[in-house]
Amino acid sequence: LEQNFPNPFNPTTTIKYALPVDARVTVAVYTMLGQRVQTLVENELQAAGFRALEFNASALASGIYFYRIDAVSTSDPNLRFTKIRKMVLLK
Repeated sequence: LEQNFPNPFNPTTTIKYALPVDARVTVAVYTMLGQRVQTLVENELQAAGFRALEFNASALASGIYFYRIDAVSTSDPNLRFTKIRKMVLLK
């Protein structure tokens, strides 16, 4: 999971990540209080490779948000990956 670009952003940013193996992926955006505000990918089966998502935050208030990826390998359910990064929305 890479740092979003641009950061800070208004109102859109790009989130990039790479999968070394085929996996079920969830990518979501959260407030500082841990409330999920948007799900970009929900338990989607994705092949290994690079991905880029565009996040549009035009409906959200300025502030600090977090985005999180959860990936579980399709060939080995014990192979899991989770990472969280911070981004700043300035309007």
